Amino acid sequence: MSITSPPLGSSSGWTDARLLYALEEVVEKELNRHLKVTKDWMPHEYVPFSDARNFPGFFEDGEAWEKGQSKVTEVGRIALVVNLLTEDNLPSYHHEIATLFGREGAWGTWVHRWTAEEGRHGIVMRDYLLASRAVDPDKLEQFRMSHMSEGFESDNRHSMLHSIAYVAFQELATRISHRNTGHQSGDPVCDRMLARIATDENLHMVFYRNLLKAAFELAPDLTMQAVRDVVVDFRMPGHGIPGFERAAAQMAIGEVYNMRIHHDDVLQPVIRFLKVMEIDGLGPEGVKAQEELGLFLGGLDSEASKFDEKLAARKARMTARAAG
Repeated sequence: MSITSPPLGSSSGWTDARLLYALEEVVEKELNRHLKVTKDWMPHEYVPFSDARNFPGFFEDGEAWEKGQSKVTEVGRIALVVNLLTEDNLPSYHHEIATLFGREGAWGTWVHRWTAEEGRHGIVMRDYLLASRAVDPDKLEQFRMSHMSEGFESDNRHSMLHSIAYVAFQELATRISHRNTGHQSGDPVCDRMLARIATDENLHMVFYRNLLKAAFELAPDLTMQAVRDVVVDFRMPGHGIPGFERAAAQMAIGEVYNMRIHHDDVLQPVIRFLKVMEIDGLGPEGVKAQEELGLFLGGLDSEASKFDEKLAARKARMTARAAG
């Protein structure tokens, strides 16, 4: 049975099944491009195993963890735990996208390839954290058990189009979070490792961003509404991590990830590349979504400016105390 696509630009008749079928060729093209530009790498090559030593337990020479054993800064330690625990929920993420995108054809090939690449990130981060004694291993495992036991359900699991829009932004957000964590970690080895991970995340972002571009060409009104919904209600996938709110606040102050970074380095690059605010010929619902998106971005920019002022004042106070 053939599937007849609705007229370009039309919102009527587009279902997840039709969009999956219509985007299959784009997925295959982007998959082939991705496989040509990506480079396989070995997680063990980024881990300082020579720094490792036994922990207490079965080993008589085990040495208990202490914060002073690590080169990593406090904000670096907090961000590393959040980033790793986020990666740990990969089985749930795989289930989500495999359910939405399927396991057959180009979609299925991408789902499995993405999962395999993401798996490296959790491997190398955990090995680094344990070998370098950057975090308390007992607490890390307790957090992992708690977080993974809860599982993960995407806010956008109801819609394939919303899911594509979400991951286009989320993959870039993850890249920025990893990169800034490396910069703030105080350890060149950590910085190098997270730079390697960030390279993968950027390629994943490009895949989904280009897919989102194709969706705009097929169904601009529905895609605009999906982007509006995702941007307005955006949450990182690690929001269910124990103590996430406090950790997120510390990461914001430490300039790993905050409102200004979210607006300038995550939302705006994707929106500018796709020229989302310049798309015309939209229907009433598409125009409404575009206008609401613009208003939200303006409000977020204003809130980010207030945060910038508070952060600058905090830095000034800390500098004054240090000088006094």
